[in-house]
Amino acid sequence: MVIKIIGSNCSNGMKLKKMVNKFADDSDNVDIKILDSEKDIVNYHIKNIPGLLINDQLVSEGKVLTVREISRLANEVSLS
Repeated sequence: MVIKIIGSNCSNGMKLKKMVNKFADDSDNVDIKILDSEKDIVNYHIKNIPGLLINDQLVSEGKVLTVREISRLANEVSLS
């Protein structure tokens, strides 16, 4: 599973990064990528940073998710 965080330089982005790292510690086969350039924000059509993509599917933008919410979204994406 590949998780991309777009816009992790802001305060909410740093908090989201921390939550994703906690999720990855408890999970297997998680690859985390940090994308902070304006080009990435435009390419992935992020309107509000931070954005969270799981397997290149946009699952959240503009908010900090809990580990439980990230887990639920990861399960939904892997089932679809």
